[in-house]
Amino acid sequence: MSQYIAFDVHCAFTEVTVIGSRGKLLTRRRVATTIPDLVAVLEEAAKPCWLTFEEGPMAGWLYRHLVGRVDKLVVCEPRRNHLIAKDSEKDDSIDSEKLAQLLRGGYLKPVHQKNSLEGAIFKQFVGGYHDSVRDRVRMSNLILAQLRRFGVFSSEKEMADAGNRKALLEQLPDNRLLRESLQMRWLTYDTHAEEVQVMRTWLEREARREPMIRRFVEVPGLGWIRAATFFVYVDTPWRFRGKQALWKYAGIGLERSHSGAGPTQLRVAQYANRHLRGVLLGAAKTAIRTRNNPFYDRYQHWKEEGIATRNATRNVARSLAATLWGMWKNDSPYRPQLVAAGGSTADTLTSRL
Repeated sequence: MSQYIAFDVHCAFTEVTVIGSRGKLLTRRRVATTIPDLVAVLEEAAKPCWLTFEEGPMAGWLYRHLVGRVDKLVVCEPRRNHLIAKDSEKDDSIDSEKLAQLLRGGYLKPVHQKNSLEGAIFKQFVGGYHDSVRDRVRMSNLILAQLRRFGVFSSEKEMADAGNRKALLEQLPDNRLLRESLQMRWLTYDTHAEEVQVMRTWLEREARREPMIRRFVEVPGLGWIRAATFFVYVDTPWRFRGKQALWKYAGIGLERSHSGAGPTQLRVAQYANRHLRGVLLGAAKTAIRTRNNPFYDRYQHWKEEGIATRNATRNVARSLAATLWGMWKNDSPYRPQLVAAGGSTADTLTSRL
């Protein structure tokens, strides 16, 4: 008789629910969120047993310590757990029991986890770098918006140059509070900009140590940051059953919907990894701008067929993703002559909006 265990994890405690193979509640209790206490729960369970908990900040830590303690471990996607999210009755113990029931029924969507501590740390660092870039851009936009309110127009590049700031201040009204607040924001911007530069140096240093990343940077449009981002968020090419699944995960694939006698509708996947989407679309735009490469040739081919610029660019991003995925699966270098088309006709030549 199988047992299905669900953890509703919080910092201080974890709600534990165990149900049997027929759905009957066997155990419900609260334990401290420590590895020894959670392992003790799993050791008490009859075998075979399955375990689940939702993806979150502690999911990777728990996965690495508990994956060998059960017959199957599913770290699940919270968005897909509609039974929990939409039910009027909700508290931690109820959520835990419903997770166990969803696990028993096979209704949970797994979330991929890294097996190695080093890989998890590298992924967190790459994500932290992108967060720092976002903070710098946000502060830049705040400063530029404040300047525009007084008829002063500048770009981030001009504003970031300390030599230009005095001239920008002279164009503003002679108001002490305005100037002091602007200088405080400049100080914050400079802190973010310095953090981004230091993290970029460290990130490139670590990226050069990975053989596959060194191969990725040979692909047009890919630099060290983009190659490292693709590497850490894909983690392994074997997690995707095909390139279409990779495209959907990266937010550049198409989802089909059809009901009754109505037409089939296509749209870009809504729930996706935003870092991968930004990296692949950015790489596609760079490859198109630099021209002398097979991705630009394919872009021109799609344009000649009447595909809109936005969709042709997305097709290039799909072709880039398929190329990187194929290199990784086959452990091969970049071969321009083998650049994939970017998907089937149905995926690349649809949507001429």
